[in-house]
Amino acid sequence: MADEIVNKVAQSKLITFNLEDYYPKGNRVVLDIKDWLFEGFILKEKEFRAFVEAHDWSQYEGAYVAMQCSTDAIVPGWAYLLLSMKLSGIAKKAVQGSLVDLETSIYQSIIENIDVSEYQDKLLIIKGCSNKPVPSNAYLFLAERLKPVAKSIMYGEACSSVPLFKRK
Repeated sequence: MADEIVNKVAQSKLITFNLEDYYPKGNRVVLDIKDWLFEGFILKEKEFRAFVEAHDWSQYEGAYVAMQCSTDAIVPGWAYLLLSMKLSGIAKKAVQGSLVDLETSIYQSIIENIDVSEYQDKLLIIKGCSNKPVPSNAYLFLAERLKPVAKSIMYGEACSSVPLFKRK
């Protein structure tokens, strides 16, 4: 008679925290203003404001928007503020920067709002693999958020985790 195979991971008290489960739906869009600049490098206020007024902002409805300039232009801060005013109430979120900056900002907001009380004195594994674009900083934000309540925090998978923190 063969020995029964027992899944010890399933029987353990480990809780896997998968950031991919928190990935919010919605289009991610890059708004690159290089074409709104004179020769792609110089912001002329009057012309820039004309581009802003003529632009179809409805295309960003419900989207997450990364505002950037892909050239080496020096863009004054007010330009991105002006764009954010147009996106306010249309886009779900708008940030100045790349798509990675956008995802980082989205996850920072999500992690700040997670009720971590359910993880009090628990053994946690922060799952490391993801099929969705979870930014590296999200793992840092999560570990920092969970540390005050968790008994232990590991990273990876239950079968091959790396210990990060254990409360004494």
